[in-house]
Amino acid sequence: VQLQAYGGGLVQAGGSLRLSCAASGNIDVINVMGWYRQAPGREREMVALHTRTGSTNYEDSVKGRFTVSRDSAKNTVFLQMNSVQPEDTAVYYCAAGERYGNRREMYDYWGQGTQVTVSS
Repeated sequence: VQLQAYGGGLVQAGGSLRLSCAASGNIDVINVMGWYRQAPGREREMVALHTRTGSTNYEDSVKGRFTVSRDSAKNTVFLQMNSVQPEDTAVYYCAAGERYGNRREMYDYWGQGTQVTVSS
């Protein structure tokens, strides 16, 4: 499975950004697709997850601001980021796997990462 992420960039605080991640290859093994992020000097953390059946999970600080969605026909997961804040600045990674859980070790497939920078 290969994951290709798009959509990072520079945005002002309070603005919006949309990330996309397309999966290719042996996509039948994928149950969960989602997003992690890693800020400088910090551990990589879960941001949002989306299961094949439509269940979602969010990190507390993004609830109500970020929305994860999925187009199964196009094997693509999206992250709509609204009301972004400087603390959202990080490299965002797309992840996919068979098992569902927050721990990053549970995900076998990772995209290359896309930088999101929020200016104050």
